[in-house]
Amino acid sequence: MTPPTRTAHLSYGRGTLPVAVPADAAIFEMQPVPGLADEAAAIRAALRQPTGAPPLAEWLRPGQTVAVVHSDITRATPNDRLLPVLLEDIEAAGIRPHDITLINGLGTHRPQTEAELRAMLGDRIVERYRCTQHNAFDDAALGPLPPTQRGHPVRLNRTFMEADARIVTGLIEPHFFAGFSGGPKGLLPALAGQESVLTNHSHAMIAHPAATWGVTDGNPIWEEMREVALRAAPLFLLNVTLNAAKQITGVFAGDLLAAHTAGCDFLRQSVMVTVDAPFDIVLTTNSGYPLDQNLYQAVKGMSAAGRIVRPGGAIVMCAACADGVPSHGQYARLLAEAGSPAAMLARLAQPGFSAPDQWQAQIQAKLQQQAEVFVYSDGLTDEQIRGALFTPCRDLPATLAMLLRRYGPHARVAVLPDGPQVIATLRAEAVT
Repeated sequence: MTPPTRTAHLSYGRGTLPVAVPADAAIFEMQPVPGLADEAAAIRAALRQPTGAPPLAEWLRPGQTVAVVHSDITRATPNDRLLPVLLEDIEAAGIRPHDITLINGLGTHRPQTEAELRAMLGDRIVERYRCTQHNAFDDAALGPLPPTQRGHPVRLNRTFMEADARIVTGLIEPHFFAGFSGGPKGLLPALAGQESVLTNHSHAMIAHPAATWGVTDGNPIWEEMREVALRAAPLFLLNVTLNAAKQITGVFAGDLLAAHTAGCDFLRQSVMVTVDAPFDIVLTTNSGYPLDQNLYQAVKGMSAAGRIVRPGGAIVMCAACADGVPSHGQYARLLAEAGSPAAMLARLAQPGFSAPDQWQAQIQAKLQQQAEVFVYSDGLTDEQIRGALFTPCRDLPATLAMLLRRYGPHARVAVLPDGPQVIATLRAEAVT
């Protein structure tokens, strides 16, 4: 007799991927939070009644130059809904359009094409304002600051730092080593030089036990991000949270730390899940487009699954990866040269070793020592998947059936339809 099943709908690319899972599988989703009835009105209200700061119109002065950093294409930040309202209020405060510069906070990611920028921001913004893209590798575009308390070098985007008024926008969502995105992450790594990103994401920093999902205080990565961001003060923050339908659920504006803390506290209520025991099989995603554009980003969804998979278990990652592995950066090269997760970790632990994207390879390799990882993707070949040290999955039902046979009739199965948007934690870890 065939065991009973039910259908899980996985976020995948720009749509969903239905998959039959055992009827008793645990499906962990974001708790439903309604989208705001009038997003523009909520954004205006937050700008006019911010947390820990004067209203934006009072914070700005007529005639100032203003720099606004926004998220890049790998994030679901609704820039095309957020920025028009912000820019309208900036102009209403007496700032001329030609004195406003928008900066795409790329960190070390690839720059966007003209078409991508227009899709992200809208034609009117691209045509009305100066739109630039951060370059972490251009010395002329970076201004030096004193080293951090940990002795790490700091250079930030010169255009941003030289503006009279600096505004940071973005999305607050769970993050696998910074605790939460948004807030100070809008400067480091978004506007930092490559050496600042490398040292903040170094082997020792990534290996710290507090550098994990949902943790900010005591997390050395987030605390250094905070330290760097405060050097760029005064700053005005505009962050939002989203539900699974990508609707804005909360707007948090004002003081960098106070507004970000309020956003993180709000988000915790809908994304934190506690489970009693680990699972043999965890089916996960990278929350669909835009986060699942490449395999590099998909490590986040794998990491979310790693929190609840048992040692010797299996993770099945479903990510569209329309942008490939990707081809930029050194993630693929690092994995190919290592040849195995153990060799990758050994190489990264060598004193003095440092390479772009090593943090992603480190988290992946550590995870693969815990569980086998299968990758289902229309955007990758089997060769690319194996080259990244994963096991290809072309037939999702067949792979799940094989794993259910492997772990037996009492196999525990979990599903994370939105992958890294849910912070699932084992009860024993939640208590300690």
